[in-house]
Amino acid sequence: MASIVQAHNLAPSQPLATSQWAHKYRGATVEDLDPPPALSSKPTDSISTALMNAYERDYTHLTVVSEDTRALLGYLNIPRLKELLKNGTVKDSDYVEKAMQKFQRRGNVYKVITMDTPLEELEAFFNGGVNENGPQDFAVVTDGSRRFVLGVATKSDLEEFVKRRPA
Repeated sequence: MASIVQAHNLAPSQPLATSQWAHKYRGATVEDLDPPPALSSKPTDSISTALMNAYERDYTHLTVVSEDTRALLGYLNIPRLKELLKNGTVKDSDYVEKAMQKFQRRGNVYKVITMDTPLEELEAFFNGGVNENGPQDFAVVTDGSRRFVLGVATKSDLEEFVKRRPA
């Protein structure tokens, strides 16, 4: 048993910054954030319907899924959508597909965020330290095979979790 402990101590798998995060989160995962269930729109939903759904639940991001396959196509950033409406770029009677931000599948590797993802990985994702894609505002939480959207976690969800958690 001593050799297992020594081998573990000789080969730390996490950099120092991660161990500091691990102290902050103490083994918590995305599931501990208790993200609200995902609310998805379809590309053919009206923008007004999507906005109403987001306002009713106080969501800042809505996922957009295919009507046929339920595959994740993109998302609606509600603050950005408000700007598009204000500028006249889109109207509330337009379809969601006109305002949604599409996921670029070709040539991009996406970080899979599941309920089991440690919060230090989620923080790294938000800070741009994963896949070098730059800072992110939210994470789509899926099952491990990426077939189902389970929820959306935001940077503010993570910040609130840390505030609520006793030191």
